[in-house]
Amino acid sequence: MGKKVLIVGGVAGGASAAARLRRLDEDAEIVMFEKGEYISFANCGLPYYIGETIKEREKLLVQTPEAMNERFKIDVRVNSEVIDVDTKNKKVKVNSKDKGEYEESYDYLILSPGAMPIKPPIEGINNDKIFTLRNVPDTDKIKAYVDNRNIKNAVVIGGGFIGVEMAENLKERGLNVALIEAAPHILAPFDSDMVTFAEKELEDNGVGVVLNDGVKAFKEEDNGINVILNSGKCLYADIVILAIGVKPDVTFLKNSGIEFGPRGHIIVNDKMETNIKDVYAVGDAIEVVDFVNGSKTAIALAGPANKQGRIAADNVCGLDSKYKGTMGTAIIKVFGLTGASTGNNERTLKSKGISYRVIYVHPSSSAGYYPGAAPMSIKLIFNDEGKILGAQAFGYVGVDKRMDDIAVTMRLGGTVYDLAELELAYAPPYSSAKDPVNMAGFVAENVLIGRHEVILPEDIDNRDKEKTQLIDVRTEIEYKNGNIEGSLNIPVDDLRNRVGELDKNKEILLHCQVGLRGYIAARILMARGFKVKNLTGGYKTYTMSKFKPKDVVMNKGSEGGSIDLREKESSVSLESTINEYKEAEIEYKKGSFDKTLDACGLCCPGPLMQVNASVQDMKEGEILKVTASDPGFFEDIKSWCQRTDNELLEREKDKGNIIAFIKKGKKKQIMLDNTGCSAGAIVQKDNKTLVVFSGDLDKAIASFIIANGAASMGKKVTMFFTFWGLNILRKHEKVSVPKAFMDKMFGFMMPRGSKRLKLSNMNMLGMGPKMIRMVMKNKNVTSLEELIQAAIDSGIEIVACQMSMDVMGLKKDELIDGVKIGGVGYYLGEAEDSNVNLFI
Repeated sequence: MGKKVLIVGGVAGGASAAARLRRLDEDAEIVMFEKGEYISFANCGLPYYIGETIKEREKLLVQTPEAMNERFKIDVRVNSEVIDVDTKNKKVKVNSKDKGEYEESYDYLILSPGAMPIKPPIEGINNDKIFTLRNVPDTDKIKAYVDNRNIKNAVVIGGGFIGVEMAENLKERGLNVALIEAAPHILAPFDSDMVTFAEKELEDNGVGVVLNDGVKAFKEEDNGINVILNSGKCLYADIVILAIGVKPDVTFLKNSGIEFGPRGHIIVNDKMETNIKDVYAVGDAIEVVDFVNGSKTAIALAGPANKQGRIAADNVCGLDSKYKGTMGTAIIKVFGLTGASTGNNERTLKSKGISYRVIYVHPSSSAGYYPGAAPMSIKLIFNDEGKILGAQAFGYVGVDKRMDDIAVTMRLGGTVYDLAELELAYAPPYSSAKDPVNMAGFVAENVLIGRHEVILPEDIDNRDKEKTQLIDVRTEIEYKNGNIEGSLNIPVDDLRNRVGELDKNKEILLHCQVGLRGYIAARILMARGFKVKNLTGGYKTYTMSKFKPKDVVMNKGSEGGSIDLREKESSVSLESTINEYKEAEIEYKKGSFDKTLDACGLCCPGPLMQVNASVQDMKEGEILKVTASDPGFFEDIKSWCQRTDNELLEREKDKGNIIAFIKKGKKKQIMLDNTGCSAGAIVQKDNKTLVVFSGDLDKAIASFIIANGAASMGKKVTMFFTFWGLNILRKHEKVSVPKAFMDKMFGFMMPRGSKRLKLSNMNMLGMGPKMIRMVMKNKNVTSLEELIQAAIDSGIEIVACQMSMDVMGLKKDELIDGVKIGGVGYYLGEAEDSNVNLFI
């Protein structure tokens, strides 16, 4: 009989060790214990099953006990928890669902217990509406809850990889989602100047992001739960997902004599051996060596766990395999965006006292002239010798292979000079002749050999303005579309002729959009004796580092438990962050446009300049459909349309491309000359105001139909409710507020809310309103209540007259959510900017 090997835990590390053992030793007795029902499942696929990207549950199950036994002759015992390990006598105690407690001896022991979700002692955390996600049963519970409970609001606690993936997948299921992170930013492997790409992508797709704010308490309310944050903010949810992090699941080893690290991880050597002879450990529960800086760390990733399981099996069989450390190479999908990282980030290097340099590049994923080319952003961190210390990247196409190229170069001891020399596969659909990885190497090489100095985005705001001069070398159209305060615009092509505007006694700080033109400008000025630094990554990196998520409000609605997710300032549903300009005039159908423009592959300012030229040749009222691959175009086209009095009908993201529909303005247009300078505009008052005096049902319906119609045409609409019209805005349920006797009488006699309004004619003791509502329902006409909600959702300002409220004894708490309180002055100010003012 061969050696007897017990394996505690399956999934990545344990299952890999078991299979490798059998391939190496046909005679070994191999027993695997798994305290759950599933020995090997796709942990990383669990969120995507909940989001229904993965349709079949069976696809999550990588191996079954039966299959493992049939192919590898492994004795797999599920529902069997190892509760104690006696390393002196080489045996373990098992608590089996079927057999009860028993002991099992071993010659070798491989520990792969994994990690368990962290559940801090927060008030109310044991509520049955709060879930964690670690295994298949967790997944089944969450999916069943989402499938069957008709829930609307979800709060995800923790902005790690699992938290972000859960937020995305719950959003894909149609829920309002808020993601809460106690740290200043989500996704810890990324630095703060890069992770903003992911934060913005989440927000652009309707996920509310709350940063630097932890959870203070959970308090149940009706069928939901209030998530109370340390800041005092309260978010109402139907379901909460805890993704705060994990800790090693090693309680059963407390009497084993095995040594642990400071955070409870099992200490192992490079052969995966613990301090106890013949006992090995792998996976999320162990401490590993950081490949870059050589210190001890813990990294819970599936790839390293699989390799560690293989190495442990090798050493049990006498093959002397070694694990050479973990680089932490990781990748994540955030809706259409991809983020990837490898090695150390700046925070880690600073904490270890390791000096480093940083550059940013924003190349295209493939040849710019080939359809589908999309810019990506790469951050490369290296030392003075050129050793690569880490890298991070975000983009929509090709990020994965670029990060793999860098990770392989690092693993093989390569430098930034090697990145510049890598010979990578090239054809226009796949890359450029100078691959993005080569470009990162070129820029880093230029810095190291002194061809030019760079300045980081974080240093721009702290510059000494008395001793430096900030020059923006982009085109004027770019500059006017957004610039750094205090900068002077001298386009790079004009620089030689305008060099006299620069002060040779000052250090010149240059920047362009992504860094390339800045480098060219630096070489021009350095040849003329200027001391120059170029902003690495350019304006794009600078602006992204400034991104701050919008404020998030998730409230329980006032009617029948209806729930809305809104921005605090505008009271607009966060759904609208996907397309902020859905409020603009959308009088076209998809595919119904007058002209198309393909600006894919062009870097800023190319897309804007092409749009500007195209619109000049169009007639007023015609619609241009433009497709661009530059991610910055999403914000740029918004600013351009506002500034030129064209109308941005809609913009959307589609697999990394931005598609915008632009209507040439009916107003006098700002004409741009060949320098991008504007030639003036005529301001036109185009808002709409409605004074709603009547409290009759039919007039209320008419008011909201007109208001919603105007809003759908892109007009700013204000509805001012006074006297009897205030009854339309009253809540249906009775609200207990202290009132004087006369105020109570008024409240008793007036209809409470839209459902109790009378008809102006044919009221028939209340039968008339019921009849008209029935007819509207039969003819599929939107009800008054739905019209009111639509008005709130589309951003129509609903204002209650303060004076009328005082006269009629109404309090703010008696009115539906989303109503502002204003006086006559507010109304007159809105009317002043309107060309239509209706009194109903």
